[in-house]
Amino acid sequence: MLQTHRILRHFLAAMLAVLAFGPAAALAQQAAPAVVSQATPAPVATDKAPATNPLADGYVLGVGDVIEVSVLGREEFRPRVQVQVDGTVQLPYIKSIPAEGKTVLQLREDVRRRLQQGGFYTDPVVSVMVVSYTARYVTVLGEVGQPGLVPVDRAYRLSEILARVGGLRPTGSEEVQVRRANGQELKFQMTDIASGGQDKDIFVEPGDKIYVAAAPTYYIYGQIAQPGSYRIERGMTLRQALARSGGLTERGSDKKIKLFRDGKEVGRMNLSDLVKSGDTIVIGERFF
Repeated sequence: MLQTHRILRHFLAAMLAVLAFGPAAALAQQAAPAVVSQATPAPVATDKAPATNPLADGYVLGVGDVIEVSVLGREEFRPRVQVQVDGTVQLPYIKSIPAEGKTVLQLREDVRRRLQQGGFYTDPVVSVMVVSYTARYVTVLGEVGQPGLVPVDRAYRLSEILARVGGLRPTGSEEVQVRRANGQELKFQMTDIASGGQDKDIFVEPGDKIYVAAAPTYYIYGQIAQPGSYRIERGMTLRQALARSGGLTERGSDKKIKLFRDGKEVGRMNLSDLVKSGDTIVIGERFF
């Protein structure tokens, strides 16, 4: 048995060595550049289109952004230009073309169409890459971990921005409000955002204001296991509120529960009654 264990250990050590040094050696071979003479002809275009990045494709261009536009297999067409104050970029052949407010994908299609319609290229495969992003921000306020300004240097979805600010606080509402720079107001539920649906987990835009309001809460004190403030879930009853707070202590009595609403004590109540925002529940002590 001992001999078998030794053989097994030697075998595993050998395998780890292969895994550790094998890829490195392969990479070293790949990294060695081929010697190319000056007489080497220009690269020939291939049928394979460049890979696209859905996040980068959805980025909305703005004034000051620097982009590089290229046509597959055409080294003569690779300008690097900046979005001007009038919202346009200057490109070879097609000259001025609007860019501000368009996504990378939209601009790429516009450039492709103009190059083809102008007769410059038969069927161009166009690539647009953002080289430098201008200082663009979204504002996140309310019940989030770290409210403040968040720079958007690429296309971010709403869920990504919320993650960057630490997510929602326990006291945060399930509703997330987005106000666009043009005044448009959008509202989303966290459950929908988390599901990943593109119509709910939208791309944010520079100038967006994202706000998470405080959720309806109740307060509970006295002979309860975990006194404090808690978020009210939809349809929460008094019985559920007691359970959410850890239940009564050994000295607590369900016959001595007082409910205060809008500064006044509620006379008659039932454990099946719904809890409302701002309710204060006090659990009294039972007599032995």
